[in-house]
Amino acid sequence: MDAYARLGLTGRVALITGGGTGIGKATARLMAARGADLMLAGRRIEPLQETAAEITAESGRTVMVRSTDVTDAGAAQAMVADAVAAFGRLDILVNNAGVGRHKPLRTMPPEVWDGQVQLNLSAAFYCSQAAYPHLKAAGSAAIVNISSLAGVHGTTGVGAYSAAKAGLHQLSRVLAAEWGPKGIRVNTVAPGMIATELAKANWARTGFDAMAACQDFPLRRYGEVEELAEAVAFIASDAASYITGELLVVGGGPQLKGMIDTDDD
Repeated sequence: MDAYARLGLTGRVALITGGGTGIGKATARLMAARGADLMLAGRRIEPLQETAAEITAESGRTVMVRSTDVTDAGAAQAMVADAVAAFGRLDILVNNAGVGRHKPLRTMPPEVWDGQVQLNLSAAFYCSQAAYPHLKAAGSAAIVNISSLAGVHGTTGVGAYSAAKAGLHQLSRVLAAEWGPKGIRVNTVAPGMIATELAKANWARTGFDAMAACQDFPLRRYGEVEELAEAVAFIASDAASYITGELLVVGGGPQLKGMIDTDDD
C-alpha cells in the first residue's frame, strides 16, 4: 500500500459538530479533500450552509448540514439518524462543538457551570452514544473529541470549561476501552492557542498580543486551524489504526520553565 494511502478518507462518512466555523470548518475541508462525505452540524444554519457550499465547490464531495443543539440528547440522536439516512453509514464522529465562558469560579452562577459542562462534555457523550450502533456497523470507525490545553493544565477564568475538557479526555479513555473491541477508536485532540476566527476577533477586541504571549512556547507562535485539522484528520484515518484512548496535544511544544539559559545557538 502507498505510504500515504492510509491517510485517505475515500468512502468514509464523517459527522462534525461545530462544523461551520473555525476548527470544525478547517477539519471538514481537509476531510473532504481526502475523500470523505460530510454531515456538518451546529446551532446556526448560515455558517454551515456557507461552509458546505465552499467545500462542495472545492472538492466535489457531498456535504449535508443540520441545525442542531447537541446539548439536547434527543436532538443529538435525531442528528445522527439524519446523517445515516442521508449517507447509509457513519464512519467518523468529530465532537468539536464547544466554547469557554470567562467567569471566575467564586462568582460563577450555577447555570453557567451547568451550561459549560453540557456543551463541552455532555454533548460529546450524547453524540457518541447516538453514533455507537452505526460506528460499530462500519467495522473500523473513529471518534475524535476536541478538547483544549485548558483541560490538561487548567486555565484561570475558565474553570468550568477546564473541568469539562478534562472530563472529555477521561470520557475518551473509557469509551476507547469499552468500544475498542467493537472496532471503534476514540481519541482526544487538545488544541493550544489556535488562531480561529473567533480567537482573532477576541484578541483584536481586547488588545491581546497573541504573538507576544507565544514567546514562552518552544515554537514561538500560535497555531493555525489547518494545523489542528491535520491532527484530527490523521487520528481519524487508518494511518492511526492502532491508536486509541490517547490525548494528542497540538500546542506548540511543552511550556516548561528552566533553571538556566539554554539558548546558546
